Amino acid sequence: MPTLITGSFAYDTIMVFRDQFKNHILPDRMHMLNVCFQVPELRREFGGCAGNIAYNLKLLGGEPLPMGTVGKDFAPYRKWLCRHHIEVTHISEIADTYTAQAFLTTDIDNNQIVAFHPGAMQHARQQQVTDVTAGADIRLGIVAPNDKNAMLQYVTQFHAADIPFIFDPGQGLPMFTGDELARCIERATYIVVNHYEAELLQQKIGKNLAQIAARVAALVVTRGGEGADFYHDGHVMRIQAAHVKAAKDPTGCGDAFRAGLLYGLAKQLDWQTSGQIASLLGAIKIEHPGTQNHRLSKAQFEKRYKENFGATLRLNSLTP
Repeated sequence: MPTLITGSFAYDTIMVFRDQFKNHILPDRMHMLNVCFQVPELRREFGGCAGNIAYNLKLLGGEPLPMGTVGKDFAPYRKWLCRHHIEVTHISEIADTYTAQAFLTTDIDNNQIVAFHPGAMQHARQQQVTDVTAGADIRLGIVAPNDKNAMLQYVTQFHAADIPFIFDPGQGLPMFTGDELARCIERATYIVVNHYEAELLQQKIGKNLAQIAARVAALVVTRGGEGADFYHDGHVMRIQAAHVKAAKDPTGCGDAFRAGLLYGLAKQLDWQTSGQIASLLGAIKIEHPGTQNHRLSKAQFEKRYKENFGATLRLNSLTP
């Protein structure tokens, strides 16, 4: 059963500044800032929420069907997706634009300066959920961070098609008004946010987490190393964080977690098992730099699942 993944595709250019920003920025000269950071380390990664979620879901043996808009420079990324047997039919190229780009410079204190060019992502509203569902048996989806108007459009279309979906506003949450978020909650089946986004969501719509959870089948709040809280059926369940062998890069961990949830939902697993799969996939991602550089076999995943949670998981035997 394909899972429709709407969201962004992007190139992430990541640079490391082996010093502290504060040593080179004079607070009393902020009005005339002119500074250059020498960055001997640079790498370019495939990213964007739709791409990251699709990659991780495919690792588990799921059927991701990503949908998004990209630019004239997308060929290497498209080749990468095809190499990993990820469907690219609904990835649309917008002529005379670039794929979304994020330029990230991080100092030794993990402070980060980011410049983001949305590029082709600004045209995402040209795509329609109904264009995909008309030719595929879609029974599950996600509205991941993307152009705001496109996200609002997809929420309405998933709801109208009666397809269960996750609403994941992510870092785009500040773009939405309280009324817009309230409408999304009313139409969504599930909501996933991190702990900071959960606080902002409550402020914007004037409701607490229990009240928000009462409007959906489940509300998931991720809390980093503390695990994740699952609000469902009037209860709150804490899923412990899986053990990270050696933390290398947290970028994309949230997308890996969401892929694990989508896998569990597609297989109709209980919330505890789904949450544990999501937690472990996120931990595996953290152990690798970049968002799509981790690999795993099903046997390796099942072994680590047993080590972390004391339960047996057989991915090949799971059916919806």
